Amino acid sequence: MTPRGIRNNNPGNLNFVHQPCAVLEPGPNARFARFSTPEDGLAALRDQLCRYILKDGIDTVMSIISKWAPPTENDTAAYVRGVAHSLNVEPDAQLGQPTPHLIGGLMNAIIRFENGQNPYGRLVEQVAASSPSSHHDATA
Repeated sequence: MTPRGIRNNNPGNLNFVHQPCAVLEPGPNARFARFSTPEDGLAALRDQLCRYILKDGIDTVMSIISKWAPPTENDTAAYVRGVAHSLNVEPDAQLGQPTPHLIGGLMNAIIRFENGQNPYGRLVEQVAASSPSSHHDATA
């Protein structure tokens, strides 16, 4: 079966918080956003990562993933190790400004961890390179 995040065009599995272009996913355990298109879901993922770094001062893999995927719901330690390895950084290293390369790398690693696959190819890099929009306000 196709992973929930892919079915919802929400590869980061962002919780639904009335984001533009999103509705609450259907079903009895609904909590995640469902976006109209993969591009909308990828943009929401990009915007949330940029918000963490620029507005919230959350700028290490450890702090980003700990907020994204809290240990009450996830194997956060494994998630942190996987993302840090993917970016070739230490988990507690400051990541710096959210460049397209950094955001694309974070997005790709999160998509793979959340869904067990990443079917988006170059679309991730294209979305990562576009400007974040201030109207997406998602919560992982």
